[in-house]
Amino acid sequence: MKYPITLVVNFTLINMLKLILAFAPIVFFASCKNTHTTSVMDEKFEGNGDHLERFTQVMVPPPLLPKFDQVDKEDPKVVLVTFVIQEKKIEVAPGDSIWAFTFNGTVPGPMIVVHQNDFIELTLKNPATNTQTHNIDFHASTGAMGGGDISLVNPGQQVTFRFRATRAGVFVYHCAPGGTMVPIHVVSGMNGAIMVLPREGLQDENGNLVKFDRAYYIAEQDFYLPKDKDGKVKNIATPRQSIQELAESIKSLMPTNIVFNGREGALTGKNALTATVGENVLFITSQANRDTRIHLIGGHADLYWPGGKFNNKPYTDFETWPVPAGSAAAVMYKFRQPGTYILLNHNLIEAFDFGALAQVKVAGTWDSTLMKQIQKPIPIK
Repeated sequence: MKYPITLVVNFTLINMLKLILAFAPIVFFASCKNTHTTSVMDEKFEGNGDHLERFTQVMVPPPLLPKFDQVDKEDPKVVLVTFVIQEKKIEVAPGDSIWAFTFNGTVPGPMIVVHQNDFIELTLKNPATNTQTHNIDFHASTGAMGGGDISLVNPGQQVTFRFRATRAGVFVYHCAPGGTMVPIHVVSGMNGAIMVLPREGLQDENGNLVKFDRAYYIAEQDFYLPKDKDGKVKNIATPRQSIQELAESIKSLMPTNIVFNGREGALTGKNALTATVGENVLFITSQANRDTRIHLIGGHADLYWPGGKFNNKPYTDFETWPVPAGSAAAVMYKFRQPGTYILLNHNLIEAFDFGALAQVKVAGTWDSTLMKQIQKPIPIK
């Protein structure tokens, strides 16, 4: 039986449409995945870094990041980093202090920046003036408890070890000497983050290279300051006494202070972050011990990498981004209006009553296409 030409054409179009519809979900889901042709489950590596180019990365105090290139298409390198552990008394709020355990003297510790498949060669020094045994656990590393098993140092010792940064993203590191000393050291400030950039740079939601003009590292820190029977914060004399007191106060699971970058007001007023209208700003936020949720009042996360994992396609337009305990997140925002923004933990009690907030002061010209005040406040008519 012969069919009219038009009927044959219609059948052909219908069959083509069926094929398109059948494969559309596959194309869609494939577009959501990263661009690796080999599963992360099957990746293999060669060499231990002994013969690679080496260079020293100079650490800087947060919220700043060390010098680095956003794109590095050359061969992997060995990045040399030195941390000196400091046990020091710091003020976390006016009149309230704690014996902090720190990497390089700051809470949080410095941000390390490398590219995927670079090696980090860390020298960890524990001066004889300290009182405690310390180590470091990198969530970005593979094996040996994140390096914790091979980096334990007593006062007066130093250790050096090397690991390959196999996964792109932002990751927490912290001290983990074992048992209840792990949370005690972490809530005493001994944590930080490392950023492992894709060698080809960051990509936006469409897979295009996207660069940032500034980057800031903000770590939320929960403190559990021991108090006396009258509810006043105790003045702790020594690190050993601090450990004894914290062993009890942390069991309440109720922080006395929740702050950004180690102390109340660390990133507000004269210490506020800065930017200019039109700039892309990368915010890296971490929490080593408890969940939080970060919001930029007056702005958004144009690009949000959940868990800070850069090989995954970023989400867009988030208002608030979660940071689970023991992790870091990364967002990028292009500032479109001038003014003072507030970056905060959106448990508003923890932000305004405990201190988990920062300011971003942005210079530039107002854009009335985005917002315009029609009438200033006047008496109700």
